[in-house]
Amino acid sequence: MPELLFEIFSEEIPARLQRRAAEDLKKAVTGALVENGLSYKSAAGFATPRRLAVTVTDIPPTSPDTSEKRKGPRVGAPEQALAGFLRGAGLEDISQATIESDPKKGEFYVALIEKKGAAASQILAELLPKVIEGFPWGKPMRWGGGRLQWVRPIRAITATFGTENDEPEVISFEVGELTSGQITFGHRFMAPDAIRVKRFSDYSASLERAKVVLDLDRRMDIIKNDAEHLAFAQGLNIVEDKGLLEEVAGLVEWPVAMMGTFEQSYLKLPEEVIITTIKTHQKCFCLRNTESGKLTNRFVAVSNMEASDGGKTIVAGNERVIGARLSDAMFFYENDLASPLENLLPKLKDVVFHKKLGTQAERMERLVALAGKMAPRVGADIEDTQRAAKLAKADLVSQMVVEFPSLQGLMGRYYALAQGEKPEVADAIEKHYKPAGPGDAVPTEPVAIAVALADKLDMLRGFWAVDEKPTGSRDPFALRRAALGVIRILIDNKIEFSLDVEPDLLGFFHDRLKVSLRDKGARHDLVDAVISEKSDDMLEIVRRVNALSELLDEEAGQSLLAGYRRAANILAAEEKKDGTTYRGDVTPALLSGKEETTLATAIDATRNQVSELVKSDDYAGAISALAQLREPVDNFFEAVLVNDADPEIRKNRLNLLARLRDTMHLVAEFSKVSG
Repeated sequence: MPELLFEIFSEEIPARLQRRAAEDLKKAVTGALVENGLSYKSAAGFATPRRLAVTVTDIPPTSPDTSEKRKGPRVGAPEQALAGFLRGAGLEDISQATIESDPKKGEFYVALIEKKGAAASQILAELLPKVIEGFPWGKPMRWGGGRLQWVRPIRAITATFGTENDEPEVISFEVGELTSGQITFGHRFMAPDAIRVKRFSDYSASLERAKVVLDLDRRMDIIKNDAEHLAFAQGLNIVEDKGLLEEVAGLVEWPVAMMGTFEQSYLKLPEEVIITTIKTHQKCFCLRNTESGKLTNRFVAVSNMEASDGGKTIVAGNERVIGARLSDAMFFYENDLASPLENLLPKLKDVVFHKKLGTQAERMERLVALAGKMAPRVGADIEDTQRAAKLAKADLVSQMVVEFPSLQGLMGRYYALAQGEKPEVADAIEKHYKPAGPGDAVPTEPVAIAVALADKLDMLRGFWAVDEKPTGSRDPFALRRAALGVIRILIDNKIEFSLDVEPDLLGFFHDRLKVSLRDKGARHDLVDAVISEKSDDMLEIVRRVNALSELLDEEAGQSLLAGYRRAANILAAEEKKDGTTYRGDVTPALLSGKEETTLATAIDATRNQVSELVKSDDYAGAISALAQLREPVDNFFEAVLVNDADPEIRKNRLNLLARLRDTMHLVAEFSKVSG
């Protein structure tokens, strides 16, 4: 069956947008095909700096015929209603409709609308321009006098449709001032001539001959392998950076790796400064010595062409720019070192944190106070913690961080150590921002933990106070990340810590914890079962989930859950019927029979034991204690009739079941457990 080749050739598409754009193009085309009744076998999207392309295979030549029943007005309806029905159904006269009968609504008209399938080429000619015009670029642009918007000016559109052996049909349409065809272009410098293409196989091969590697992942592999070979020959290793690798692959259509150097003296800079400078300004890869692991004064640049001089001019150009940028970095670094961090604090008065929450200087004062309160709760020295909190934001106004904001915290640590601050203080200055994401490490030293918690809790409390909460997917201040950071710090470090926050914010923490636990495979029902409105210790919640999960993985736990459900169902039915809630006030004198007495004794003993274990945060022990109820619960339901003819005995037995329910609720809300 025929295949579609669709390419939009344009000026350079920003590298960061290419992968998503290729996927969006594939989804848009295949989605439109399906909406129009056309199936397909496979589809793939591609992106280079100057093109987006998609290929879709095994599209039928025509869409299938369809038949649809359209219900109309009742028989005898006004002429106006009948006329509207005829227009909508495409009928000329009401006699072309049939009449059907409904026992309740009577007789009504029905039109059978049969639609013959359309040629796939015709459907494509209608849907492809709509795909272009409706493409989800975040910030499209216009150019020239046309109205078409795209991320960059479009230069050509290729759209062919046909089988492998036949000359394909050009899907002809117009978008703006452009008309589709079957012409594309190769590399801008090495093979700029027009290329006539038929279908995807010769399209990709023709581009390869014209010095264009179509697939983004393949360009990434070429860059990685060539750079590693260059490095290996010199006894070096590439400093891995997947984000940079994808960005560079998005800047070139024909990647050529080459090695350059910079002055040895710049290695006096912190290595993060060197890497950030070279990455930010020249998109080059830094190198380490294989044996020592230390950064070297060499780098790998990636060109978009094979130069006639073997790349000497390109390398020299990169060396000049990198040398100049590292010279600037050295100037910033030396100037920052000459001024103690404490001397930078007055400048924080000029930096607005948020218009409703004041300056960074005001925030620093809040951090010092809050971190001081946190310190004893996490085993940190109060004086060191407050010192770290005071200096934590100072590097924001340093010359280096103003130039490279991504180095905030890290440069503060370097400057603090150079100026004689305690290692614990310097460590906290760097790590109080952590974790920055799900893959980032959490701080583990007490001082750093205290300052990191204070930083995130101050943010959350502050934005909650001024009603700047996340809504839907909108979270401009990364408050979800801050809450997850608090949760990870507490759980990963096994810190028992009650969050002193308002109920609404506590609910936000609960939501974030649920997402985190479910991502790790925890059952959603168990998470819901252990979280209450007052659950403010994140580690406690996790321990309860784990302990409950272990219990329910065992036969005894499943049997106990079944007994709980039976008790809860009986109570729910009887409480509804009686219009009351049973409180668990059991009268021993009304107990009769071994099974009933044994259960009452077991519940009382277990209740006391569970209460003490919960108070001491031994949730595994509390769950284990609950498991002891399994046998007496089973025996009770086998031998005892709850709804006894004697109303007092019935009430006493219902109270006994209520006491069982309440005892189990000391650990979790078992009614929320499924399965």
